[in-house]
Amino acid sequence: MTLLDVSQLDAGYGDLQILFDIDLHVDPGEYVTIVGPNGAGKSTAMKAVFGIADCLGGSITFDGTDISDLPPESVIHNGLSYVPQTANIFPSLTVTENLRLGAYILDDIPEDRRQAVFDRFPILAERLDQKAGTMSGGQQQMLAMGCALMLDPDLLLLDEPSAGLAPDLVTEMFDRVDAVNEAGTAILMVEQNAKEALRRCDRGYVLAQGENRYEGSGNELLNDEEVRRQFLGG
Repeated sequence: MTLLDVSQLDAGYGDLQILFDIDLHVDPGEYVTIVGPNGAGKSTAMKAVFGIADCLGGSITFDGTDISDLPPESVIHNGLSYVPQTANIFPSLTVTENLRLGAYILDDIPEDRRQAVFDRFPILAERLDQKAGTMSGGQQQMLAMGCALMLDPDLLLLDEPSAGLAPDLVTEMFDRVDAVNEAGTAILMVEQNAKEALRRCDRGYVLAQGENRYEGSGNELLNDEEVRRQFLGG
């Protein structure tokens, strides 16, 4: 059964339409990447799934439930978590406080839930009392992912997780995403580092000017001459 099914989606913000007739899907446990040039609508697709951008037509179904018109606070109860590209932590709060907010819909946070996050991101266990804003960019991104995983989602939405990171941290960030997926969480990721993202994912989509242009396995897209020429720098 398909976990996420986006069908003929038109989406945008108010009267401004960004996406046109988009189709994509994610199966349980699958790792899917969306790539494309700046302004292609990649982040809008992510925001539409999470209820931030407006669904103007088509449908978004998650685990058999139509979530097309649900607000984020309802979407999150269905088993999705979202890590935006920016403003994804509370810098004035400690690591512990950020993680608690990540699980804000839970009355009690199971200890094994926190431990699972620490197992994936050991640095967080070492910095529990540190203000998030004083951490490095890579550590802040790990914290943002840790917060999203506090709800043990079926699908994790990641918007440009490597953006702004030093080159030596980009590989580590991709390795962390791989580990989350290998533990059973499905991933839908928008990523600027297209070649590396496609090397690691199960399947990918290429968006341009708000439309689907290409779809295939990561390797198929990497080896497609037109995709390489138009979107991957040859």
